Amino acid sequence: MSNRTKTILIALGGSLLLAVFLYQIPAVKAAASWRTEKFIIYAKNVIDPPGPVPTALPVTPVPVTPTAAPTRTPPANTAQPTIPPTSTSAPLPAQVSLPSPPYEQQTPNNCGPATLSMAMHLYGWEGDQEQIAAQIKPVLQDRNVNPEEMAYYVRNFAGWLNIQYRVAGDLTILKKLLAARYPVIVESVTGLDPNDALGPNDDLWAAHYLLLTGYDDAAQEFTVQDSYHGADMTISYEQLEAEWAPFNNLYMVLYFPQNEAELQSLLGADWDPDANRQRALDEAQAATVADPENAFAWFNLGSDLVYFERYSEAAQAYDRSREIGSLPMRMFRYQFGPFLAYFHSNRNDDLLALTDYARGVTEMSEEAWLWYGWALYRQGDFNGAREAWNKALSINNSSYADAHNALQYVQ
Repeated sequence: MSNRTKTILIALGGSLLLAVFLYQIPAVKAAASWRTEKFIIYAKNVIDPPGPVPTALPVTPVPVTPTAAPTRTPPANTAQPTIPPTSTSAPLPAQVSLPSPPYEQQTPNNCGPATLSMAMHLYGWEGDQEQIAAQIKPVLQDRNVNPEEMAYYVRNFAGWLNIQYRVAGDLTILKKLLAARYPVIVESVTGLDPNDALGPNDDLWAAHYLLLTGYDDAAQEFTVQDSYHGADMTISYEQLEAEWAPFNNLYMVLYFPQNEAELQSLLGADWDPDANRQRALDEAQAATVADPENAFAWFNLGSDLVYFERYSEAAQAYDRSREIGSLPMRMFRYQFGPFLAYFHSNRNDDLLALTDYARGVTEMSEEAWLWYGWALYRQGDFNGAREAWNKALSINNSSYADAHNALQYVQ
């Protein structure tokens, strides 16, 4: 063996050892595993692209006993007050600017923890997004954090703070909260970087949390802390309204417990979650009349009907939303009302088709696997159901109570 060959082999061996060493560093390992997964997903979708959201199937309800329906386990400490106080109506200033928190660039699919972390910093918190993710998103590949999970973290790991979230928000309530010095988190749409595409037919549509820290009526824009795009950015009132609508205009607000009376006054009748949802339902119904081809209006209507357990009506609203044909491919990564509606209205074929589609788009979604398991259970495939529920637990680091309950149900 020549000296040159020996040198090359030694260099290759050294490079391999260095790579193995670097891979043990958590940040390097996370980045490498994330890029590897993205490549695998993209390659799979080149061969077998997910296609559009499937439309509703012919309705063939299968009678089931009431005991076959799962119950959803709410996070701890989520009791909500139900007294709707009178809202104040003081004139709003034309411009408000709250202090900007230390900016946090989100790690992959971590906008929920990153945005919540920035909001909590405005109340004296000293942690970071990884501390939050460790409790509500412990698996890196988990691509969604629900508002319920964010509220769960605040109530159980930062008990000196409280949090509320509501739907059917509008520009006025956002500005009222900001004028009262309460930063607001909204769930809206963002356009993804093409480098984050799941395949060549990716619509690059995704949910995203924004932290609002100011507004300016003269410029007609909000100041936002955007964990994906940057700090102290601006978004026009018009754009925010358009990108907020697909998520039922959901907003979240943090506050110190001693300020609860003030927040009740600011929210008015919407302090009562049921009253808030009824108003949202009424507005969604009006929106479907005003624009019958608005798929998101029909989807929001379905979600509001699910809240009131009017599942058959909700399923019909979701049917219409799907038939219009403009729902984005990632819709069921973030919103799961259709799964409940089709399950509880005994439309198992639709539940199976939709959860199968959702798993194809987002394989690491514990909610999709949970309801896919229930669809298999309804078909009599008990082993398949157990496998699906165990997969859901693996995504949520074995802490997904709904999957645990499902497994206990079939034992």
